[in-house]
Amino acid sequence: MLRYLPFILILALTIYAFIDCLNTPEDEVKHLPKVVWVIIILLFSIVGPIVWLATGKRRHVPAGGSTPSHGHRTHRTQWVAPDDNPEFLQSLKGENEKDEALLEDWEADLRRREEELKRRENGGNDDTPPQSS
Repeated sequence: MLRYLPFILILALTIYAFIDCLNTPEDEVKHLPKVVWVIIILLFSIVGPIVWLATGKRRHVPAGGSTPSHGHRTHRTQWVAPDDNPEFLQSLKGENEKDEALLEDWEADLRRREEELKRRENGGNDDTPPQSS
């Protein structure tokens, strides 16, 4: 099993570099067109992925670091955790209100059906008004 480990690592590196190249926007690819990078990654199994990861795309400066002097954008869109995103929280409130209204309708329908069943069991001669909760 250990003798297959180098092949598995090379395959994993190639797959990672291939997917990374495909997901990289065209304006962040350096030195060669994206299609050429894909071909290099696939044809040169060890060297291609390593060269792509080392020089193939612009790397972003970590938050708090210095900005590049070439005028390129310094960071991608910052993702916000769902519990900090006001739009997401608002959408949850809307869904919650819809769910509560649906639940109330179902409960009212269930109460109505229970009352009908009680009336049928009593022979339909029950003069007591239905109870509401």
